[in-house]
Amino acid sequence: MRSWSGPEVPSVEGTAPVLRIHDSSTRSLVQSTPEGTARLYVCGITPYDATHLGHAATYLAFDLLQRQWLDRGLDVVYTQNVTDVDDPLLERATATGVDWVELAERETELFRTDMTALRVLHPAHYIGAVESIDLVVDLVERLGDAVYAVDDDLYFEVGSDQTFGSVSGFDTDTMRQLFGERGGDPERPGKRDPLDCLVWQAERPGEPAWDSRLGRGRPGWHIECAAIALQHLGTDFDVQGGGSDLVFPHHEMSASEARVATGEPFAQAFVHAGMVGYEGEKMSKSKGNLVLVSRLRENGTDPMAIRVALLGHHYRSDWEWTDADLAQAEERLAAWRSALATGGLASSETVVQALRDVLSADLDAPAALSVLDSWAASEGDDDGTLVATAVDALLGVQL
Repeated sequence: MRSWSGPEVPSVEGTAPVLRIHDSSTRSLVQSTPEGTARLYVCGITPYDATHLGHAATYLAFDLLQRQWLDRGLDVVYTQNVTDVDDPLLERATATGVDWVELAERETELFRTDMTALRVLHPAHYIGAVESIDLVVDLVERLGDAVYAVDDDLYFEVGSDQTFGSVSGFDTDTMRQLFGERGGDPERPGKRDPLDCLVWQAERPGEPAWDSRLGRGRPGWHIECAAIALQHLGTDFDVQGGGSDLVFPHHEMSASEARVATGEPFAQAFVHAGMVGYEGEKMSKSKGNLVLVSRLRENGTDPMAIRVALLGHHYRSDWEWTDADLAQAEERLAAWRSALATGGLASSETVVQALRDVLSADLDAPAALSVLDSWAASEGDDDGTLVATAVDALLGVQL
């Protein structure tokens, strides 16, 4: 699958501190110290609707992470999937009378366009579920006795992994509740454990299916990401990322499947972005309370103002979007650009170091924006060129 066009990231003079990032599996800050190459997997979209600000906030968080690695002189191998066949996509296609392939292609292209406008770095590997079916089949077969049949569907037995639950840290009751709320089927008869998850769904009437050694059908969701990540990043890669609603079951299940299949750790750290709300509830396609990136752009909003508005909230926080977020971002962006055009500012070296320091502390973008506010109000004999380069490189904002 084709990725989008990403911006060039300029190099910045000086040395970046070691990044500390919050790992959900340990519930603590950990040092991210890859050697030479950093490997990142971020769960992508199910393309049945346009990119909303909750999506954008998540992908900006991991864009920031990549920029900190790049600032330390590392290469980055970034992989992201597209779940281009799944129940929500098929349901939306049926409800709207659109072919499911056409719907997936249209919304994936809109997502690419939004990511390009927001200057989000593109993945080296942008992989669809449909093109990964052979990878899924291979991985299911590697799971051996940990896979069993219920009717013609195949399930992964979570009890085959002695460390199951280590990503989320949730107790069994919480896991069972969330599993049912987030696409699982804990009540299905014939399963060995209510938490066992689907890895291969046998063909259903009127739904797409593919021939395979597992029978005719299509992949489960969690195994899709495990297979793609192992193929393109290997085991024990640096960061598995996504929204906090993916901690369980998605990331828990993917990591468990990968560990059982390989005998190796799946990822070194599990990093999660908070949820963005609107009108009192989490912004989501199912609720329809969406603020769309494409709609804001169509209305003439500078994509950099959208980016600044999202960066104004810490990536791990849950927050609610209001019009005031965008208004404040537009004012900030105008002040920074005016300061750069005028010159006569404080020492760029000091400002750049301050940006690096706050961003190395769990990607504290709100603190970085405050640093820039102070810079724009400062007086001195610096023209601000180095700061503008750093803002581009570290925050992805073009002044």
